Amino acid sequence: MAGRDNRAGRYFGPEQPRFFTVEEANRTLPLVSRIVRDIVDGYPQFQRERESYHALDLAPGAELQRRLESLTEAIDDYGDRLRSLLRELDQVGCVVKDYQEGLVDFHSLYHGHPIALCWKLDEERVENWHELDSGFAGRQPITPEFSEDVRRELPRRG
Repeated sequence: MAGRDNRAGRYFGPEQPRFFTVEEANRTLPLVSRIVRDIVDGYPQFQRERESYHALDLAPGAELQRRLESLTEAIDDYGDRLRSLLRELDQVGCVVKDYQEGLVDFHSLYHGHPIALCWKLDEERVENWHELDSGFAGRQPITPEFSEDVRRELPRRG
C-alpha cells in the first residue's frame, strides 16, 4: 500500500500559512523531528491494523466482534494520536507531506512566489526547497544566496 500522501497540505489552524526563513525552519527541527519521528514510527502499525480490519475473514459471531472492536480501538487510538501530533506541527507552522518518509514542508517566499523549504526526517537541517507544484521530486539545494534572498523577502519578526 502506498504511503500516506499529504501533498494537499491539510491545515488544522489558520488558513494563512506561516512563512519561514531557512534559519527559522532549522531552529524548529529539534521539536519537529521528535514529532515527525512519532508519526513515522506509529504509521506502519496503523496501516497493518487498517489492512487487517478490511481483510477480516471470520464467520459472524463473538470472535469476529471481538476482533473488530480490538482493531477499531487501535485504529481510533492512533488516529487520535496522529491528529494531536499534526496539531502540534500546525502550531509550529509546518506541514507533514508523507507519514512514512517523514517529509515536511515549511512555507516560504522566493522572488515573490510561494515555495516550500523541504526537510526529510533524519536530515540534519533544511537543505532543499521546491516549487509548490513540484513536490519532493523537484527539490533544489538551498544556496547561501537563496537563503539571503528569502531572508530579505520576509518581514522581520520580533
